[in-house]
Amino acid sequence: MILIFLVLVVFSVINRPSKEQIEMMKHRQDSIQQVEAERQRQLEQQTETIASEDLIADTLLAEEVLRQKESQLGAFGAFASGEEKFHTLENNLLKMTLSNKGGRVYSVELKEYKTHDGKPLILFEGDRSQFSLNFFSQNRNIQTDQLFFSTESPEAVVIEGPEIRTGDKGDEKFNAENPGNSEMIKFRVELAPGSYLEHTYTLKYNSYMVDFDIAMLGLNSVVAANQPYLNLVWSFDVPRQERKSQYGEDRYTNIYYNYFEDDVDKLNPTKSDSESLSTRIKWIGMKQLFFTSTLIADESFPAAQVQSTRMADDDKYLATFASEVSLPYEAKPSENYGMQFYFGPNHFHTLRQYKLNLERQVNLGYSIVRPFNRYLIIPVFNFLRNYISNMGIVILLLTIFIKIILFPFTYKSYMSQAKMRVLKPEMDEINEKFGPDKQMEKQQAIMALYKKAGVNPMGGCLPMLLQMPILIAMFFFFPASIELRQQGFLWANDLSTYDSILDLPFNIPFYGDHVSLWCLLMTITTIVSTRLNSQATSGNTMPGMKTMMYMMPIMFLFILNSYSSGLSYYYFLANVITIGQTYLVRGMVDEDKIRAQIQLNKKKTVAKSKFQQRLEQMAKERGVSVNTPRRK
Repeated sequence: MILIFLVLVVFSVINRPSKEQIEMMKHRQDSIQQVEAERQRQLEQQTETIASEDLIADTLLAEEVLRQKESQLGAFGAFASGEEKFHTLENNLLKMTLSNKGGRVYSVELKEYKTHDGKPLILFEGDRSQFSLNFFSQNRNIQTDQLFFSTESPEAVVIEGPEIRTGDKGDEKFNAENPGNSEMIKFRVELAPGSYLEHTYTLKYNSYMVDFDIAMLGLNSVVAANQPYLNLVWSFDVPRQERKSQYGEDRYTNIYYNYFEDDVDKLNPTKSDSESLSTRIKWIGMKQLFFTSTLIADESFPAAQVQSTRMADDDKYLATFASEVSLPYEAKPSENYGMQFYFGPNHFHTLRQYKLNLERQVNLGYSIVRPFNRYLIIPVFNFLRNYISNMGIVILLLTIFIKIILFPFTYKSYMSQAKMRVLKPEMDEINEKFGPDKQMEKQQAIMALYKKAGVNPMGGCLPMLLQMPILIAMFFFFPASIELRQQGFLWANDLSTYDSILDLPFNIPFYGDHVSLWCLLMTITTIVSTRLNSQATSGNTMPGMKTMMYMMPIMFLFILNSYSSGLSYYYFLANVITIGQTYLVRGMVDEDKIRAQIQLNKKKTVAKSKFQQRLEQMAKERGVSVNTPRRK
């Protein structure tokens, strides 16, 4: 080990470089560093040169694009460039974001509401919307959404007013008695002093209505005089606000429009649709299930085009709504167009107060059942809601109220069923006496028995038919009631949509991918009620009718599983009350007394009805003997 150490020491001493070699190596290293530094400097210079050339090219391109745009816009070319800035105009109910690019409504937030997942409720978003006034100027097509307007308004305008109770929000009558402030924001494109295009937005405190005015002053020299109309284009992608459901928001999102001094119509709600409206239009509503963005003319729009493009498979958006309305142009030095926006809920009372048929956007059912909702259900519902905040209790009391109103019909129907049960032995005798080859005679004998007994065979059906309009009215009322939105009761977090107690890992056709407990309970109680009813009419039911009676609850299980849980809860309560009424009436009805009355009726002289006379005449023509009832 010592020898090895000595060898290494001697070897290192012998091979140590000289001073000249060390200097040479240092000089060589410095030279390499200088070469690398020079190479890096040249590379940076090249990069800077390329970046400078790109910047010059981009600048030249931007300038060229700007010159082209200015050339395309003619007199309005000076407003083709600028920086987009946003201004807000808000009251206690809504917050509008306005953009100086186009002087347009960029987005609208309803401050009192949230989406189904708790986010701010935005009716439409600026980057997915368009709002533009289009016209011809100097043989150029001008679209105002390409112009940068100027404004002297602050970035944020907040409108103050008195304290508002929940029931007075958006109430114009309350506003008239307790006026708040009103503010406006103006956007202007001024070609020269006294020559400008101006958009003015005015919002009052505690109101969903926004006044929108377009003023054209001194532009008749640059705006083509041979165009009879200017076109106002408004379109946006409709964002989802509610939980996705084919029987919820997807079903009720559509475009409505009101013909001037005429009825309200709409596009096809189940598919993409468009319509060219060649007659005067009062308003166009971009409607969702619970909210609407509606453009209203002070007078009317001469014509309009509307289009709805559905997005059935999109999780964020429901459809693309587009409208184009015509504004009459007379090439006068001063042209003014007055309009309004309604940005707010589809609340029946709120919409009706404007007396513009806006409430027709709330789907209250067919014309035959709509009056029941408007004049009976809604007033009672609102009365209860004024005193009770829990919507589950409100629906319970509403159900009890309706069942009390319908009880006389229910009682009459049950009495008719009791009479039919008393007559069952005699009906069986007639069926045995006349075989299937003697249907005419059997029918005549049955009618004679009914006549003698004083029993109306339709007595059990007619009262039920009289109840149908109210039952159908409720079918439309609950899914369209914004009052139920995000109101929970027991396990249902939101009575306006389905209550899922079990999410399935697969989708069942026509049923869905979840289990609604209220719908399940409704189905069970319907089957129980159906069984009680079939027992009451045993022997008098047409063949196959019993099977149909039990199939109906199963069908409704599939239909209502994705509907409003408030509707299923109402039907469940109605079934429970009906079952209770059935047992109550059974205890009140004395069938022996009914049988005695029927026997008494049989002893009375029976006057033949015209229908019975016709049956007998038909039987005689066929050579069948007729046994005329005699007085006993």
